[in-house]
Amino acid sequence: MALVAFPDMIEHLPEIDINLEGVLGRLLQAGDKQIVFFDLEPIGRIPPHSHGAQWGIVLSGEIEMRIDASTRVLRKGDSYYIPAGVEHEVRALMPSQAMDMFDEPARYKVKK
Repeated sequence: MALVAFPDMIEHLPEIDINLEGVLGRLLQAGDKQIVFFDLEPIGRIPPHSHGAQWGIVLSGEIEMRIDASTRVLRKGDSYYIPAGVEHEVRALMPSQAMDMFDEPARYKVKK
């Protein structure tokens, strides 16, 4: 599922093991951090959850993101920060891509 092709250097990164319809991620392991390049289709959502701190930027498309009690629509170029332990959820409003950095070395595992 590539909505707008990432460059080969990203397309060749390993996929993350995520069991959500319409969500694909490619993992760049960076020491004690992880960077994930997400492709999101507007057929589902990433349900409410929390984990360590996360920063991201929308690369294309449009998503609706709830962070704690605040919901915003984010578009290309918009960034977001989610403090550790804060509940959040995401819904793609159209085919979208985002890049997220996680302050956890093992947030995602590689898909086998």
